[in-house]
Amino acid sequence: MSSTTSRLAKVRARLDLPTVRRAAGMLEGRHRSIFSGHGQDFDDQVEYRPGDDIGDIDWKSSARAGHPIIRRFVRESNLAMVLAVDTGRNMAATAPSGEAKSAVAMFAADVVAYLARARGDLVALVAGDAERMVQLPGRGGTAHLEMLLRTVERSLSLDAPPSDLGRVLDRVLTWFTRRSLVVVITDEARPGPEHEDALRRLRTRHEVMVIAVADALPTAPGAGPTADVDGAAALPAFLRDDQKLHEEALAAVEARKGEVRAVLRRRGIEAVTVAGEDDLVDRLIDLLGRQRRVARR
Repeated sequence: MSSTTSRLAKVRARLDLPTVRRAAGMLEGRHRSIFSGHGQDFDDQVEYRPGDDIGDIDWKSSARAGHPIIRRFVRESNLAMVLAVDTGRNMAATAPSGEAKSAVAMFAADVVAYLARARGDLVALVAGDAERMVQLPGRGGTAHLEMLLRTVERSLSLDAPPSDLGRVLDRVLTWFTRRSLVVVITDEARPGPEHEDALRRLRTRHEVMVIAVADALPTAPGAGPTADVDGAAALPAFLRDDQKLHEEALAAVEARKGEVRAVLRRRGIEAVTVAGEDDLVDRLIDLLGRQRRVARR
């Protein structure tokens, strides 16, 4: 159920200022990579500060000044970010933290939207599953972002249709032609081999990163009564406590994760898997940092 409290206000209350600055700085690095060579106009020269992209250093000006000088550019004002959200009912399952995966996914969307607003970015949305698809154009401002987040929140529920991440990726491909940062929010089982062709095409047009929400293992010690989101029957206690079944489940999960990692590695896409809301911000900063380092190579 959606509340009337501002989602952006709630995420602001949970983030301290140094964390916001660090994450925003990492996001700035992603934008520099995205817009490099894509119509930026030279704006000014300023003194280099720790954290600035060394690729922006003007070496001739630095030699004359006796200290590092970087070039600043006017950032393009059109679409900068697309949130691509998997709204299948798999997102209503339970995360390892005990929270609903939908809550963790929403917090991820909240944080990304909050950072985008702080930068004045335009943010678009594509959210969908096997039967539904919703898209919102790239706009800025608090009102637009609140509406965008409420749209995602209403779509994440246990009675949602099955996941179909491929439909979401295809919609992004057909709807957005301008180079953007596409943030995919899904679960740890995706994107899989069946999504590789869509990822290949998406990666040639856009920067892409994936935030995946992990699944709680029903055979984990202390998991308690567990039912699959695709069925009503709960897993019996004697099966939850079966050590051999637990080892088989662990092996199956690791194999599935390996497939996902292999697909993303082949397509040059950085990703992070989060177990709950508490570790999301640190993991997101780590992801943005890895993206930034890759862009410098």
